[in-house]
Amino acid sequence: MPSASASSGPLPPELASKVLAKVGDREITLGEYAATLERMDQFERLRYQSPDRRKQLLDEMIQVELLAQEAERRGLDKRPETQERIRIILRNEVMKKLRREVPGPESVTEADARKYYEQHRDDFREPERRRVAVIVLGDQAKAKTLLGQAVKATPMQWGKLVMEQSLEKPPTPSPTAPLELAGDLGIVSAPGVERGANQRVPKAVREAVFKIAKVGEVYDGVVEGDGKFYIVRLIGKTDARDRPFKEAERSIRVSLVQEKIRAAEEKLEQELRKKYPVKIDDKALEKVKLPDEQAPANAPTPAPSGSTGN
Repeated sequence: MPSASASSGPLPPELASKVLAKVGDREITLGEYAATLERMDQFERLRYQSPDRRKQLLDEMIQVELLAQEAERRGLDKRPETQERIRIILRNEVMKKLRREVPGPESVTEADARKYYEQHRDDFREPERRRVAVIVLGDQAKAKTLLGQAVKATPMQWGKLVMEQSLEKPPTPSPTAPLELAGDLGIVSAPGVERGANQRVPKAVREAVFKIAKVGEVYDGVVEGDGKFYIVRLIGKTDARDRPFKEAERSIRVSLVQEKIRAAEEKLEQELRKKYPVKIDDKALEKVKLPDEQAPANAPTPAPSGSTGN
């Protein structure tokens, strides 16, 4: 049996054809066994250093063959869903080979990467982001009363107000969590900036936090949103900045390779459509009903008109 630690390429024909095991009428050859090892990454192959582990791999291959033969005996290989899975596997193998043929990020020249950088400068501009904390109340009058305390509160006092008054707070706050971060909803970008949106931050709260002048200050009004009333505090801020080329270069190279892969995939599809003409019956497609539009399989069949239904 071959050494699992070595990966020396294809075996000589006389060794590759040597039969390791026979399962029914199917033979498992040394070449197939070696190919199984070849398909593994180098770290997975390390598991098969000892004779016992290499025997275990052969047993696994035998088990696969036993179950495959039983599946064929039961006709499972002829089922439409099985055939569909096979087609998907074949599709994936073709695409995998195509992608391997596209040179990697190291093949992209610096000139091409810089050109992409200049043409997509907006993609490398990180917007200003702010970290927002809130006290959430269900009563507007109470929120207005509490606002005066919150505006004057120190960071520690803010934390106590959140823990004592807010409707939304951790049920069992961590003893190591700083009180000044109590009520934290996370980081959000300015209104209208898609990058850096935060679903936890209501629209009105997002607008308010970007009207606060300094970190640590509280917005000077009660903010209403989603049927609740918010006291809003700015607890952190990251200024907008442009990512320099050197910082973005690796991601640019990857993006350019991905563009080449997409172009190669589209080209291959167009070639295959010419090679294997495609015809679509739109009228037949219109007749397809989604499963939830059909009657359940176990639904009773309606009685014919005029039936007494005994």
